[in-house]
Amino acid sequence: MDHEILKKIIYEQHQIIRSLDIVPRNIEIDESDNRILVGIRRSGKTTMLYNLAKKIVEKGAGWKQIIYINFEDERLDGFTVDDFDDILLTKAEMTDKEGWFFFDEVQNIPLWEKFCRRLADSKLHVFITGSNAKMLSREMESTLGGRYLSTLVFPYSFREFLNAKGVEYGEEARLVASSAAMITRSFDEYLHFGGFPENVKKTNKREYVSAVYRKVLEGDIVSRREIRNPIALRLMVKKMAESVKDTISFNRITSAIRSTGASMNVQTAIEYQSYMEDAYLVFPVRNWFSPFGERESVKKHYFIDTGILSLFLIDKESVLLENVVAAELYRRHPANLEESVFFLKSAKTGLDIDFYIPSEQTLIQVAYNLDSSSREREISGLVKGAKLMPEARRLIVLTLNKQEIITADDVMIEVLPVWKWLLNC
Repeated sequence: MDHEILKKIIYEQHQIIRSLDIVPRNIEIDESDNRILVGIRRSGKTTMLYNLAKKIVEKGAGWKQIIYINFEDERLDGFTVDDFDDILLTKAEMTDKEGWFFFDEVQNIPLWEKFCRRLADSKLHVFITGSNAKMLSREMESTLGGRYLSTLVFPYSFREFLNAKGVEYGEEARLVASSAAMITRSFDEYLHFGGFPENVKKTNKREYVSAVYRKVLEGDIVSRREIRNPIALRLMVKKMAESVKDTISFNRITSAIRSTGASMNVQTAIEYQSYMEDAYLVFPVRNWFSPFGERESVKKHYFIDTGILSLFLIDKESVLLENVVAAELYRRHPANLEESVFFLKSAKTGLDIDFYIPSEQTLIQVAYNLDSSSREREISGLVKGAKLMPEARRLIVLTLNKQEIITADDVMIEVLPVWKWLLNC
């Protein structure tokens, strides 16, 4: 690889990093770590590396010690594992001081992990981003030999979203009518357009989200997985969006897609779902009551960002609200979601509760409106849950804007607006 091209790429990245006004995230990264940042495209992984690079320079390092390479740069087309050593040689030509290596979307290069393991073995500081969940897999952890810490980066939380917009959300702000109204207006925006960082300042927010979705679908799934039937894949994403809040089996998905005239079988549906999860487009929540062997066959699926989900829905605010809650629970339990967050559904007992978090002994129902009919349904469901699962100590109904304490059958239930729950946790 031509060293002058590498230097040009590195120096141009320095200029980009210097020019940016970066909104801090709620994730701390130590400059002495070796770390992998993964997550859906445009979730802010690159910006987090930019911020880290700035901090390293602020602490006294020179810019020539910052070796930042984005492997989606077209000038690196044809880059192979044999070219990695040229990065080290180029750095040596730039400076003989300690270096920090930043590799953005490095999974585009086959066998990248062997080089990155070698750097870690040499006690060099390496930071990696990627949009593929396989980078967090047990296989990858084994390949890297435990030399890297893994961090899943989500689109903005609501708290980060307000920070980016410059909206105050402290206790005082929540009590003042004008500022409280600003928070609730911001939540409506967050609910419908999601939390992709770059979208905060965009005018046409839906267009931006649509572009991100197309890039994930075409770049991270269709192209990378060499999908031969992209129409069936698009139909499956749409079907899963329409089925948020509900369990859906692979047989039902397959039948629904076949009814449109597209080709699909159960095995293909299983593969497509795994590809969506690998690209961080969707994530699953399992039924606590399902036998272990059946938990994979019938699950609920939610979207990592409600902005993408809203592309497929019209007047489905209740669905978006539940998805916001699910995504927040995933954000709090990223390392082990499948053993941390469940829903409860039992034909035997009639129990049907949206979320159960065993480690927090918490049951959660999500109800957009708490009118007379939904109130009875949600409250009676939680009361039944409390009696059948006495280990559950906290019972919550999350709504758009209701707040109160309800006592029913000696069971205390908190009713909270979702935005307050997001900010209080």
